[in-house]
Amino acid sequence: MRKPKTDVATSSKVKFDESEEEEEEEEESFSQDEEEEIEQELADVTFEELQKARSDGSHTVYKKPNVEKKGGRANKNRFKRKYNFIYENELPAEKEELKKTLKKSNDPEVIDETKNRISLIDKQLKSASRKHTDVEILAKHKKKERDAALQGKQPYYLKKSEIRKQKLVEKYKELKQRVNYVIYQASGKLESFIEKRRRKNAAKDHKFMPYRRSEQQ
Repeated sequence: MRKPKTDVATSSKVKFDESEEEEEEEEESFSQDEEEEIEQELADVTFEELQKARSDGSHTVYKKPNVEKKGGRANKNRFKRKYNFIYENELPAEKEELKKTLKKSNDPEVIDETKNRISLIDKQLKSASRKHTDVEILAKHKKKERDAALQGKQPYYLKKSEIRKQKLVEKYKELKQRVNYVIYQASGKLESFIEKRRRKNAAKDHKFMPYRRSEQQ
């Protein structure tokens, strides 16, 4: 008697289930891979060329990629070290100058261009901040695993899904700090307002208060 062939369907389902998370991670990391590829290509670009490209969007500054990319991680790290000051100093300073220009200008065209530039800077700073968070999470995890390895424990490698979870936790902590700061400021302003009203009312009462009692006849 032949046994029913159920192994194929079961095996296929198992493989499909196991690959769901991998496919999802590949889709979500697509844009990140593109950014990393551009960073590798920009690693050897001079600062003058980069400044020229920032002032004129029509110029292409990154070089033609090699057929075989060697030392991709090294190039990426070199790029970050070389141009990190742009994200920490230059872009925030440029944003402040653009804000001043936006307040002074009455030209609709200038206002529109300035707003677009500010929006672009915000996106660049947000992207840099997101990558910095990823690096911090991985650095903390690596340190923790090195300490565990010294104690004879098996190392554990973070998946992209776990990194995303930790990023959400960090975002929540940051948001909570901002909310607490806003509440603290609002509380301080409320106390100041109450104190001013108290002084104002006290001054009114003092104004209409007689200096001495009238002599009783």
